[in-house]
Amino acid sequence: MTHSTAIERPFHLPVLLHESISFLQPKNDGRYVDGTLGAGGHAAGILAASQPNGQLLAMDLDEQAIKIAKNELSQFGSRAIIVEASYATLADQLRKIEWPCVNGILLDLGLSSMQLDAAERGFSFTKDAPLDMRFNIEQDLSAAKIVNTFSETEIEDILKKYGEEPHSRHIAAAIINNRPIDTTYQLANVILAANKGKRGKIHPATRTFQALRIAVNNELEVLSNGLFEALTSLCKSGRLAVISFHSLEDRIVKQFLKYESRDCVCPPEQPVCTCSHKASIKIITKKAVIPSQNEVGMNPRARSAKLRVAEKI
Repeated sequence: MTHSTAIERPFHLPVLLHESISFLQPKNDGRYVDGTLGAGGHAAGILAASQPNGQLLAMDLDEQAIKIAKNELSQFGSRAIIVEASYATLADQLRKIEWPCVNGILLDLGLSSMQLDAAERGFSFTKDAPLDMRFNIEQDLSAAKIVNTFSETEIEDILKKYGEEPHSRHIAAAIINNRPIDTTYQLANVILAANKGKRGKIHPATRTFQALRIAVNNELEVLSNGLFEALTSLCKSGRLAVISFHSLEDRIVKQFLKYESRDCVCPPEQPVCTCSHKASIKIITKKAVIPSQNEVGMNPRARSAKLRVAEKI
């Protein structure tokens, strides 16, 4: 009996693919970055649209995602450069391959369907698995470490700050009282009990799992640093496209683009400008672009996605 050595490619639908490619406007001979490679759907779209000579630097911290994406992008040969790294180190990665600047950057934030569907990664409470949630499995901090070793106040702060969880105090107390908590089902049941079994439109554990994942992977700080790296890495007229999936991410993106598109960032009540700030981008999407009803019908996980695009001036 023979066993296939091919990497199994999970079912994956890149969110807002057509819109992202349309705004990025990939061209032959252009250089592009996909800072959040995932299963490679957006990357393949950029490479296909920039044929025959467009190049792409693709980055991800997830070793499994890189293996799958390498398989997906093998058809593009040396036009695809794939590295295991955070997009927050973009400028450094570009120096290594001697690209002075790039014509377009895509960041698709949050979890890929592939990560959610891999039960053993511990991202989802719909499948029982060890509490993990690390993008980079080499790092020390995991969801289990937070849940089982952080203080009640620290856990409450994480749930409030990263999950906007209105019951953060009750849930943090319940976590402390039920330690050790080792699996996703255990944690979901603790949260359900703390919520007295009530279920609203979303599962009571949704915000807690989001908050833990953001804390484990330091996602909001990575995003802030990554946006700055992206801005400094764009060539003139290069475009940055960012897809976010929850309000905390979208707020950071929106405020960053707004700030960098203004010539003056002094307080409005100040009569004379003293900041010397100059706009470095113009915003292309006045309102966030959201998926069509048709896309949400095919991929329900796309429903909360928002795309914002800006151009370097």
